[in-house]
Amino acid sequence: MYLTDDEKAMRDGSGGAAVQKAMDLLVRYGEALGAERLVETRNVCATITSTTPFQRDFALKQGGMDAVFSEFSLDSQEVVPIPKFKVFTSHLQLGFDPGQPERMGVSEDIVRFYEKSERHAAGLGAQIMNTCTPYQVGNIPTRGEHCAWMESSAVIYCNSVLGARTNAEGRESTGAAMLTGRIPYWGYHLDEHRLGTHVVELDIEIESVQDWGLLGYFIGEQVQDRVPVVHSRRGIGRVPNLPRLKHFGAAASSSGGVEMYHVVGVTPEALSLEQALGGRKPAQVLRYGEAERRATYETINATARSADIQYVMLGCPHYTIEQIWEAAQLIEGRKVHPGCELWIFTPRAIKSLADRNGYTKIIEDAGGILMTDSCSAMSRAVPKGTQTVALDSAKQAHYLPAILGVQAWFGSTAECIDAACTGRWNGSLA
Repeated sequence: MYLTDDEKAMRDGSGGAAVQKAMDLLVRYGEALGAERLVETRNVCATITSTTPFQRDFALKQGGMDAVFSEFSLDSQEVVPIPKFKVFTSHLQLGFDPGQPERMGVSEDIVRFYEKSERHAAGLGAQIMNTCTPYQVGNIPTRGEHCAWMESSAVIYCNSVLGARTNAEGRESTGAAMLTGRIPYWGYHLDEHRLGTHVVELDIEIESVQDWGLLGYFIGEQVQDRVPVVHSRRGIGRVPNLPRLKHFGAAASSSGGVEMYHVVGVTPEALSLEQALGGRKPAQVLRYGEAERRATYETINATARSADIQYVMLGCPHYTIEQIWEAAQLIEGRKVHPGCELWIFTPRAIKSLADRNGYTKIIEDAGGILMTDSCSAMSRAVPKGTQTVALDSAKQAHYLPAILGVQAWFGSTAECIDAACTGRWNGSLA
């Protein structure tokens, strides 16, 4: 692998032991990928803090938080002192909401350990955003900017909607990037890999958040880890907003491994079908119409049998302030059923806005709760006795049955709010 003089100096120890180990990791990682060089990055999104009993015990036995970072973020069994991060770094979501430990089945010891870990990460320069949607709360890279991001739904949004450039990185590669400002130059950092490979022709109008989630889930199943181009000869119609594209990408990255997509006339690298494909012939042209929509709906809801709902979870990926506003409108004046719980997840910064706007009070007066920092898939936490859950996220409907063995109904936000208030699933595909 070619290294610049600055990179060679970091590899040889000029920046200290932690930076040296970070460069060694990146060189090994890049060579395994076939990358010819590294690329500079000034934007990292990663999991940095520690929340598990194993990491707590590891820190106690091995020498504190530097030991945790050395082992889990640098792949180093030798404990090295960790300097302040070289580049802007955002911390992603946790395994629980630290403000709701009892509700999420977390001990006070783990909460205190997390708080210590959070202070350590913040002291190194991390932005404690605690969300899977960092682009909602201040981390918005520009088109063409090279990033090093974790989290599948964040990666696909970064590449596709923002036009920035990242692969789906891991804790180790992002940990190394924080200290060096470098990441292997391969995959979606390269122009040729960002071109569309498959075309998805729309035969029906895609309008609601639910529609975009269904389309994303269909596309992920069909193209797996390739680059789909969504196209309609009649035009897309109403331009999809942030919640629609957020749910679309999250669904596509869950049912498949999509890390980038194009929507012709909407996303920044697809002003036309020809631009999205780069003049190449697509490997396949798929059609998406009413039959495909219905089949996808039935696939997502395949685990659901009982209409009795014990839990409604909203906020995967984390809810926008617009979605909280909508949920508050839908539930105002109603009450959550005694046999059901409603949890809505959002970034902590957006919850603060919801608090000021009165949306949190509306939701809590109805018997729901606005939570932060995590989700049920990350935390493995659901209300006790949950057998069937209702969701407006195709991503969460994909994961929760596999993770927790629950049944899952997928539908619109309005259907989910109704299920929370009646304790029954009455949704259907219109």
